[in-house]
Amino acid sequence: MRWRIGSAMTGAAICATAFALLWPHAKDAGAVLMVQDDPARLSDLQLDSILRNDPALVEQNIKAALAAQDTNLANSFVDLAAARGIPIPGELSQRVAEAVREENSTGHMAGRFLAGLVTGNADDGASLSGTVAGDLCVFGDVRDIMREGKHLAMGEDTDRLLLGLAATGLVVTAATFVSVGGAAPARAGLTLVKDARKVGRLGEGLSRWAGRSAREMVDTRKLQDAVATAALARPRQTAGAIKAAIRAEKAGGLVRLAKDVGRIGEKAGTRGALDTLRIAQGPKDVARAARLAGAKGGQTRAIIKILGRGALLLTTGAFNLAMWVLSAVFALFGFLSSIKATTERLTLSWLQRSKARRLRRQSAVPS
Repeated sequence: MRWRIGSAMTGAAICATAFALLWPHAKDAGAVLMVQDDPARLSDLQLDSILRNDPALVEQNIKAALAAQDTNLANSFVDLAAARGIPIPGELSQRVAEAVREENSTGHMAGRFLAGLVTGNADDGASLSGTVAGDLCVFGDVRDIMREGKHLAMGEDTDRLLLGLAATGLVVTAATFVSVGGAAPARAGLTLVKDARKVGRLGEGLSRWAGRSAREMVDTRKLQDAVATAALARPRQTAGAIKAAIRAEKAGGLVRLAKDVGRIGEKAGTRGALDTLRIAQGPKDVARAARLAGAKGGQTRAIIKILGRGALLLTTGAFNLAMWVLSAVFALFGFLSSIKATTERLTLSWLQRSKARRLRRQSAVPS
């Protein structure tokens, strides 16, 4: 009986120790599993853990961003520090403020707008405005369609994704004018997706999805005929032939993607949207990033810089997190079972001793 009581107490001690060791991990894992569908809360929990272990991380990233002349990213980390109550040295905050003032100066903004208008590439708000202005004139989209359509007609390598994005651009541009600017966020978002594709900053998974969607949009035979008969002297007929080759009803997926990218750009800035397109593996990632940007605004770039795709969804794996929780539950169950067994065996031992004493007293009484 003593051995049985001792083994039960030993089991209780082992399970209690295991539970104490597992509980912090299980608590964090459970919290993450509870908010896995909320990117803002998910990123908050992960940042709590990372910044608790490395409180100097924000300051280091601000200095690195300034050294790389990425003022927008540096300012995003300043916003993150302010939101989380992390102190930043006054001298460093002043350097960021001065860089932001310089970037927002009239001369700088005008130069970036012109660069975006001429080159069609956007990497900040000003250059995006210039690029969108060019796209609203449909020149950029028609140019891309003509170029890729010619490659297609001649049997050369064709960027079908860029072709589909340009075709979607014509659809969105028309909607922008009809709605008097109501579709402007989608137009800006689509421009960013095109730019990300051109400079190789579109995630591989997102590229594959967008490529499949783009192929469904374009009637290859009609586009080849339009390119073959295109003439600068007949711009109206050429534009009409190109539009006839576009299946506007198939543009829904790309338009939704463009709207989400446009919302990210509005809340987190152009570079925030480009960072998202680089890590996104599909439209669901972009939709999650739009929710994150809506909640965190200017902090979004800093959060994505630290967490990467983990800012948008679980990357550890729900199974691994669930195992921490289940392990803690089993340890707790083992502890309670051991306590129950110990109590039962102690009670049984006490009853047996009581019975033995009673029998001894009875046997000691003379008959």
